[in-house]
Amino acid sequence: MNRSRVFAGIVLAATAMVVHAQAWPEHPVKMILSQPAGSGPDVVARILGDRLAKSWGQAVVIENRPGGQNMVGAQAAARAAPDGYTFYFATTAALVTNTYLFKTLTYDPQKDFVPVGFVGKSPFAILVRADSPIKSLDDLLAKAKAEPGKWTLANEGPKTFSGMIGRLFIAQAKVDLTLVPYVNIGVAVQNVLGGHTDAVVADIASTAQFVKQGQLRMLAVTSAARVAGFEDVAPLSDRFPGFDMVGWFAIVAPVGTPPAAIQRFNRDLDAALRDKEVAERIHAAGPVTEGAGTPEQLAAFLRTEQQRWAAITREIGVLPE
Repeated sequence: MNRSRVFAGIVLAATAMVVHAQAWPEHPVKMILSQPAGSGPDVVARILGDRLAKSWGQAVVIENRPGGQNMVGAQAAARAAPDGYTFYFATTAALVTNTYLFKTLTYDPQKDFVPVGFVGKSPFAILVRADSPIKSLDDLLAKAKAEPGKWTLANEGPKTFSGMIGRLFIAQAKVDLTLVPYVNIGVAVQNVLGGHTDAVVADIASTAQFVKQGQLRMLAVTSAARVAGFEDVAPLSDRFPGFDMVGWFAIVAPVGTPPAAIQRFNRDLDAALRDKEVAERIHAAGPVTEGAGTPEQLAAFLRTEQQRWAAITREIGVLPE
């Protein structure tokens, strides 16, 4: 075969790859979630899905697969055909913390997925009822030290994000607060509002409306920095240096997904997140976003989070079960 034909073949192959990348997607794209319809992640995913559908000229189908501490949805995404048409809207639990909470997973967070792009961070807060005698974080700490075990801190349970934040807070503050687990954060918040528990660790998305309506008082946020919209609330890191506990969302794909689809998804995801209207709608639902970054940056972030959570779970004494 002469060199001109070889060169022509290389050019045609490269052109075909470019055309394929430009043509994707050629039919609807699916995003699997591990959370139910109406949840915070579901709201964010649908905001992004609507925006991406306009960019692609194809529908974005949100498939809710809740249950099993994120395992049902994660397993479905991991076992999906890696054809570039199924992606996973993943949480901290699915990609990182489950590794340290369970001896056996139905999927491998590190081997079954490839990174696509970051979505945003979802900060949590410690809150009390507006008419509570606890007026500040200092008040809470002082009362807990004066009356060990009397004051209660509601959460979603020992293996949930709010539960682990509560345990880390208690460990670093060196106080005796009684952790009270609930079946979900909505019930935990309602029990604080009803005066059955003294304080709650909850995501800001679930509690912002109650703060704005004057029903709850925010004592501190769990992110390292102050949160937009609640700039007057100090982060726990002011009191406990290095404290930085936020949930986050990211898009990943089944391993083997075509790079062209990942690159196109990443590019358009970043454009969507940087759109002012989209960013404002996402922030109204809770998360703070600064763009998708690159797949390589997401991979590095996941490695850092795996190391960080290994240390955190050791510190608070969480053992895999």
